[in-house]
Amino acid sequence: MDNSVAAADGPGADPPARPASFVHDALFYRDEEEYLAGTMPFLRESLSAGMPVLVAVPARHGAWVSHGLGGEAKRVRFLDMTIDGCNPNRIIHAVLQAFIDEHPGRPVAIIGEPVWAGRSAAEYPACVQHEAMINVVFAGLAGTILCPYDSRKLEPEVLRDASRTHPTLVLRGTRTRSKRYTDPATVVADFNRPLPCPAHATAVMDFAGMGDLPRLRDFVCRHASGAGLPHDRAIDLQMAANEIATNTIRHAGGAGSVRVWAEDGHVLCDITDSGYVEVTLAGRLAPPLTSEGGRGLLVSNYLCDLVRLYSVPGFTTVRLFVRIS
Repeated sequence: MDNSVAAADGPGADPPARPASFVHDALFYRDEEEYLAGTMPFLRESLSAGMPVLVAVPARHGAWVSHGLGGEAKRVRFLDMTIDGCNPNRIIHAVLQAFIDEHPGRPVAIIGEPVWAGRSAAEYPACVQHEAMINVVFAGLAGTILCPYDSRKLEPEVLRDASRTHPTLVLRGTRTRSKRYTDPATVVADFNRPLPCPAHATAVMDFAGMGDLPRLRDFVCRHASGAGLPHDRAIDLQMAANEIATNTIRHAGGAGSVRVWAEDGHVLCDITDSGYVEVTLAGRLAPPLTSEGGRGLLVSNYLCDLVRLYSVPGFTTVRLFVRIS
């Protein structure tokens, strides 16, 4: 683990008692041995207590856990986080909440690894915001989410961010309170950053009302296909852009612009308007059934490989990413 993190968050105080309510721990590990040393006791204790258990981690790490549990592995739900959590904005709704909803009223035990070596620079801010938001969304949950972090392969700033988003840290069997833990709203705001300008020329179209949506859909699909997206994925991007543009028309003054371009193996689509998105969980949780709106970002997160949002009063950009291959 990075020395600066260890110095700030190491065993300087008595480990906090594991409460009966929600627990969100970061587990720092360096290799398979430390991964299993940090996860096996937690899993066996949870299984012995009859708790529903989910392990949502990269497939290689899931294989470590499955082998370590032996016959007990059949009692665990395994998901490959590189697939089910490839878009970090989907994890709360599609992975964590979905599992919790299957077991209403019961405490759950979850190992979730949303950050691994190989996450892109575009994905990472959404990962940190995700980890911060967990503390808000599941504050009333009687259960534990344990998040492994590879202290050998991940950058030091990633480990420092983990200590800001997890109230407690686990390092070589010692569980301590994180001295760097930060209010989730502050962390989310810290990563609400302007999106990088396109590296290449873009196709741009302005729109101003519902009557422009057919033209917008054709524009997005045509340029996405021209940039190399297969037809079905170009349609997914078209649908997502339509959802976001509809939000612009209904809630952000009606006028906006859309641009499409290819970059780093993805087709990207920006929808920009003069609105302001104040809900930090927008697109990560389903709105109440009685709500007439609020589903555009959620739908877009399911259609796209990544959705990034930058919003300040008077200016919002939603950036949609769809992988070409």
